[in-house]
Amino acid sequence: MDINHENSGTNGRFYYKVKGKEVATMTYSRTDNDVISIDHTEVDESLKGEGVGYKLVDASVEYARTHNLKIKPLCSFVASVFKKKSEYSDVLV
Repeated sequence: MDINHENSGTNGRFYYKVKGKEVATMTYSRTDNDVISIDHTEVDESLKGEGVGYKLVDASVEYARTHNLKIKPLCSFVASVFKKKSEYSDVLV
């Protein structure tokens, strides 16, 4: 599963496409030089239960680690993932 990433400076998103159609997305904004605030996650009903939301979070954590950033999970889904996965604590604000 390939998660794509777009970054336009102060805003960005991670997303997943199937047959050219975007079916999952997670958006963030850059709130500080070293912090991204994830504010929304949405996964198409057809993908429920397949772990796509978790893959989006995984991609954001990898991005944060690579770029020495911290994540502020404003989205309730992302916040719940951070509570479940202590291995992400290094990037949590």
